[in-house]
Amino acid sequence: MGMAKPPRSVVVHGLDHARAAAAAAAALDRPVRVVSAPGAAVYAGPAWFAEVVAAARRAHPQAEIEAMLDCGDSPGAVLAALRRGAETLRFSGPLAARRKLSALAEASGARLEWRAAPALDLDGAPDPEAAVAAWLSGRA
Repeated sequence: MGMAKPPRSVVVHGLDHARAAAAAAAALDRPVRVVSAPGAAVYAGPAWFAEVVAAARRAHPQAEIEAMLDCGDSPGAVLAALRRGAETLRFSGPLAARRKLSALAEASGARLEWRAAPALDLDGAPDPEAAVAAWLSGRA
């Protein structure tokens, strides 16, 4: 049984980027996966990312947003994010840890991934919303 293909990924570096991704997704009626910068769970924390995503969802309630928090290779960051109710997490640590953390994630209704999907990184984008719109519609 195949898993549904996740929506196109957009790496956000703050609230403005998350809002831009949500606005473009809503305007195009396409889902988007908002991904934190690599290792953001470690240096910014899961609460910060949860608030950024929640604010983007409030700003554009009609947008279908999936959120993925990148935990780098830190098992502790994964555990903290699961406690905070994270939906989808990326973990780049060793396989043995991945297996254990994957089981914990599933038990709490979350998902752990380790492969990075192609993503649009909004770092330095002059017009993030236009960049996301082009990416989501396949023009970029």
